Amino acid sequence: MSLLLDALAWIADPAHWTGGAGIGRRLVEHLGVTGAVVALAALVALPVGVAIGHTRRFGGLVTLTTGAARAVPTLGVLTLAGLWLGIGVVAPIIALLVLAIPPMLAGAYSGVASADPSTVDAARAIGLTETQIVIRVELPAAAPIIMAGLRSTVLQVVATATLAAYTADAGLGRFLYAGLKTRDYPQMLAGALLVVLLALVLDAALALGQRRLDRRLRPEAPAPERNAL
Repeated sequence: MSLLLDALAWIADPAHWTGGAGIGRRLVEHLGVTGAVVALAALVALPVGVAIGHTRRFGGLVTLTTGAARAVPTLGVLTLAGLWLGIGVVAPIIALLVLAIPPMLAGAYSGVASADPSTVDAARAIGLTETQIVIRVELPAAAPIIMAGLRSTVLQVVATATLAAYTADAGLGRFLYAGLKTRDYPQMLAGALLVVLLALVLDAALALGQRRLDRRLRPEAPAPERNAL
């Protein structure tokens, strides 16, 4: 209990929030790494997942690929990338992409593939092009599942982005590595608590966005009017 109190006191110390190595700077770096990885993963995974879900081809390959990618140890990929690329933030971004792409790819594929086939056939019957079918029919149906995949990706990346400190002087993971090196256990625990708090805040924000998206795509039906007496 005393260690937890020491960690909270470490976080509350204003001196630890300022400067180039302060909590504020490390928080911005952590968010920057997370945002870059999620954006790059979206550029790769979403178009591929939507295309495969629309054509209904290579679905088994998506399942196999995502399962295999999730089994790859992120620290091992980071070590190999660090040995190849050297010190810097590029190596952890590559390692985190291996972690980030599978859930987003699976969400995009599953969401688009879950669109009602009869609705898709009806859209083709009235003359909509394949692109229009994707945009007007399949993506609205897939949006909640895609959002869930995005939410899962963000949480996994923000938690694992602490490894960025392994090859780069960036992110909240620096507090864990610095505390371990100097046996400053309150600093280590403070770094872990900051990551947990950041993950909870992001999850709450994404959950709110997901609920609003669900309400927008699935508005409540109007209440039936009562017959006048």
